[in-house]
Amino acid sequence: MTDYFAANRANWDERAGLHASRTGGGYEVTRYLEDPGLLSDVVRFDLPLLGDVAGLRGIHLQCHIGTDTLSLARLGARMTGLDFAPTAIAEARRLAADAGQAVDYVESDVYGARSIVPAGAFDLVYTGIGALCWLPRIRDWAQVVADLLAPGGRLFLREGHPILWTMDETLDDDLHLRFAYFEQPEPLPWDDDSTYVDVERPLAHTRTYEWNHGIGEIVTALLDAGLVITGLVEHDSVPWEALPGQMTLRDDGEWALAGRAGVAPLTYTLQAVKPA
Repeated sequence: MTDYFAANRANWDERAGLHASRTGGGYEVTRYLEDPGLLSDVVRFDLPLLGDVAGLRGIHLQCHIGTDTLSLARLGARMTGLDFAPTAIAEARRLAADAGQAVDYVESDVYGARSIVPAGAFDLVYTGIGALCWLPRIRDWAQVVADLLAPGGRLFLREGHPILWTMDETLDDDLHLRFAYFEQPEPLPWDDDSTYVDVERPLAHTRTYEWNHGIGEIVTALLDAGLVITGLVEHDSVPWEALPGQMTLRDDGEWALAGRAGVAPLTYTLQAVKPA
């Protein structure tokens, strides 16, 4: 397991530097410095379900370079960001400092969060899209979420749908279910020198490992951790071209299926609260 984490950390550490480029490409982070009111596309999509977060003590698990974390802080939340990649944390701190936004960042993997930040200290645990697939054990994640939340606090999770993660993105003639829907002991290995946004060069650390988790597994893990599910909404779009050649770009920056519109959910938003 340590080798899987080490490979993933090396890959994401390299991605972070490329994604945070200020010379074009990547996440185009200079937009956040030029426009002090700018919110990330991800957080803007979340707003109708996320609601008012002003004054909440929030922690963003797997925050990467902090564009979503910064956006939540701009909405008035007192944010902490956590990520296991040193470069991601360094770039997130740099972005927040240059944007003049107070955000705390800590370096840790999700499972070690309770040794880095206080238990029961947060009104909001936020997890953005493309995060859970890097975690091998969903039950351990759910317990971390429960432990971090204060009584009455809530989890807000938008994530790629496990149905999407079963699809083979290399085949563009139709939707092909190929990979495991349910959590498996061994990860799915990948070897890819590209990333999901335009970057200046190919990746050198190309080997990564991912795990899928079914909706039922995620919901049950949260229930067993003592949380109460308050919402589960499935969406027909995703923030990147997950299935090249089969998707159309919408005005809000989301990608939806073209010829097979409505056939499968692509993302979901799940909310849960810790009883007071």
